[in-house]
Amino acid sequence: MTSKERAQFRAQANSLEPEFQIGKGGMSDGVVNQTLDAFKTKELIKIKVLLDSAPESPREFADKLSEKTGSEVIQIIGGVIVLYKKNDELENKAAKKKAPKKTKPLANVKAKRAAAAKREADEKKAKRDFYAKKRTK
Repeated sequence: MTSKERAQFRAQANSLEPEFQIGKGGMSDGVVNQTLDAFKTKELIKIKVLLDSAPESPREFADKLSEKTGSEVIQIIGGVIVLYKKNDELENKAAKKKAPKKTKPLANVKAKRAAAAKREADEKKAKRDFYAKKRTK
């Protein structure tokens, strides 16, 4: 992962809330399972480590979690860990949502506008002719 990608993920993580906390129980299978479940719906997650009661440092937790989940550590600040794991399914869903709608060729749009303008001009001329005939009678 490049430093630019890491910086971008750090910026995205600023607005995230921690998914869960690691406390006095430390690293358990439940924590790993929770992390894996979170990665099913998100690529970037934030985890809070309770510094007063946790048996290990946030760096140690981050290294173990990233190893067991196959994710990358983006940053560790104080008791907050940010992890990233690429999820191709989420990217495919996002790409489908962002797919542009089918658009008409510009030539068709211009032709329709020209036809509408011609109709309006013909209607105006018909009204003018109608009132011109009334005046002459």
